[in-house]
Amino acid sequence: MRSVFTCLLVIGLFGCIASNTLAQAPTASDEKALAVIAKSVTQLGGERYLKVTSQVGKGNFSSLRDGGVISYQSFLDAIVFPDKERTEFKGSGSQTIQVNTGDTGWIFDGDQQLIKIQTPVQIENFKRGIRTSLDNLLRGYWKGQAAVSYVARRQGGLGRRNDVIKLTYNDGFAIEFEFTDDGMPVKAVYKHKNLADEDIKDEDRYAQFVDVDGVKVPFIIDRFMDGEPVSRINYESIDLNKRIPDSAFIKPASVKDAKKSVNY
Repeated sequence: MRSVFTCLLVIGLFGCIASNTLAQAPTASDEKALAVIAKSVTQLGGERYLKVTSQVGKGNFSSLRDGGVISYQSFLDAIVFPDKERTEFKGSGSQTIQVNTGDTGWIFDGDQQLIKIQTPVQIENFKRGIRTSLDNLLRGYWKGQAAVSYVARRQGGLGRRNDVIKLTYNDGFAIEFEFTDDGMPVKAVYKHKNLADEDIKDEDRYAQFVDVDGVKVPFIIDRFMDGEPVSRINYESIDLNKRIPDSAFIKPASVKDAKKSVNY
């Protein structure tokens, strides 16, 4: 459920993870947050959810502005949790491939017929995408790098209030996650700096959960910036625990090699 937003941050369609181990025991607030996480894991499939190691998804990505679609692409996204991802975008006759593995990454630009090494900024954007993902929270990949706490109950619609928990990394970066009373994920809320060094509020909203081999996965993820819709990811299919070859993440030696299809 990290989704292709991670890749989109790197490619630029949207305008330092610490490693210290937390020493103190959980507070009462922390225990309440952990209880919310446990309830959500149960809702999404329990042990089946926790044992997911890879995900291959196909679907469509739409960029939005002023309530309308301004661009449309199909995508094929392959993830090996927690930090390997390959996403192929196709649309209007062009192709882009973005691959990240931990602290490294490359991009194939089909328009320019070039293979590019990702910049430090692009790598950091990828890491931010991991940090803000639902899977990162619920599967506990953050442990040793962040602290979790219970925030409050927040209005979640007519006659409904959501539980809000916060994940705060050792460097101060924080994400709030909202869950319904029965533990279903609703959204992730965080901030990033734009080119003018202004804070922008991001929201990733989850919808249309579908049962895939006993695991519930959101097939629609909408991105909002400062309250305005900017994109939608709409999955057509998702396969879990598929074998993804290591070769899918290795930088190709040539443009010809970059164009070769990967079989999942």
